[in-house]
Amino acid sequence: MSKPVVTRFAPSPTGYLHIGGARTALFNWLYARGRGGKFLLRIEDTDRERSNPEATAAILQGMAWLGLDHDGEVVSQFEGADRHAAVARELLETGKAYKCFASQDEIAAFRDQAKASGKSTFYRSPWRDADAADHPDAPYVIRIKAPQDGTTVIRDEVQGDVTIRNDQLDDMILLRSDGTPVYMLAVVVDDHDMGVTHVIRGDDHLNNAARQMMIYEAMGWDVPVWAHIPLIHGADGKKLSKRHGALGAQEYQAMGYPAAGMRNYLARLGWSHGDDEFFTDAQARDWFNLDGIGKSPARFDTKKLENLCGQHIAISDDAALRNELQGYLAAADKPQLNDVQSNDLERAMYCLKDRAKTFPELLEKAHFILVSRPIEPDQKAAKALASVSDGILSELTPQLQNASWSRDDLEALLNEFAEAQDTKFGKLAGPLRAALAGRAVTPSVFDMMLILGRDETLARLTDVAG
Repeated sequence: MSKPVVTRFAPSPTGYLHIGGARTALFNWLYARGRGGKFLLRIEDTDRERSNPEATAAILQGMAWLGLDHDGEVVSQFEGADRHAAVARELLETGKAYKCFASQDEIAAFRDQAKASGKSTFYRSPWRDADAADHPDAPYVIRIKAPQDGTTVIRDEVQGDVTIRNDQLDDMILLRSDGTPVYMLAVVVDDHDMGVTHVIRGDDHLNNAARQMMIYEAMGWDVPVWAHIPLIHGADGKKLSKRHGALGAQEYQAMGYPAAGMRNYLARLGWSHGDDEFFTDAQARDWFNLDGIGKSPARFDTKKLENLCGQHIAISDDAALRNELQGYLAAADKPQLNDVQSNDLERAMYCLKDRAKTFPELLEKAHFILVSRPIEPDQKAAKALASVSDGILSELTPQLQNASWSRDDLEALLNEFAEAQDTKFGKLAGPLRAALAGRAVTPSVFDMMLILGRDETLARLTDVAG
């Protein structure tokens, strides 16, 4: 019987949740959730100078926005330092590691000499096979005994088999002379102790796998399944950086992208399921596998992101959209909607969410709900109002006062009114949009009238008709 799947996301708390890290977290989340497994979160905070609580909070907020829930408590790597050091000492006791007393000057001199003679600069410590009786009373590091011949094969689910010559592996330090463990040891011990079965991470860690395998094998631990995923590039094919635009997950929230659209897009960024572009979370969990991850770097395409986000907004539950909109406003540091605006917005979602690719676009379509009288028309709307005489809107107003406030009746009335004015309804729609919303581009006139109600509609028409 195979072990239950356990994946993990292990960011360093040095800043926001990078969009590449968000995709790594998503892949781990999808793989675990699709197999009834566990998805764990570990903060790799061993670098005390660069780690800070604000960055940890930003990572947690970014994951919460993306809906990437983790199992159990958040693990702090720093808090496991004693356990990591204990493993280094166990390897020392079993002869799999050794004390190295070489000074930094001696190591630098060795490397200079090796470089000058064209030899490998991997440090070969003279203390590897030294007798304990010859050990001085001096500071030392603990180094692992790397295999000196043969090869190490990283069996990777994305990259295939990657073979490394063992003479390219140095006797890596496990424990520094001050007794603190190195990152490479901490990662292995944590992954083992957390029961991680699959390590899905960026391919910039691929070379680390061979060095980490030395520790797994020296301890007699099961090596996890490796899956090293290509990095994300910008549209120009270069590594994603600030010059390409936003890099943090929360920046995308503040720009008004819905979380479901972001999840869909990030899942497709380097992974595919046939020709499917748009899919739900449930489909992503069912379909996601390691076989579908490509070997080449994926290119971030904002237009594709926007198209997918628009499709997700269109199918979203109205109440859920209303809640996520409030989250967007908070993230973008914009004023929250009051209860009346929020309720009206939810009632109007049916005519707002089609073809809106972001929340700012949706709110622009909802301007007619959010604006207060008297409405100041924008330039295009003002032009539309100028194209029709005030008298026409003045004539329309009393007819609407006694109309039945249903879509069919309003459509019939307005079409009859346009005909009586010897024009088409299309010519009347522009001024009506301008009067009701102060905008030239809005939902349909009938939808706005139904949502605003008779009294507010008539008041707005009266304002512009004089």
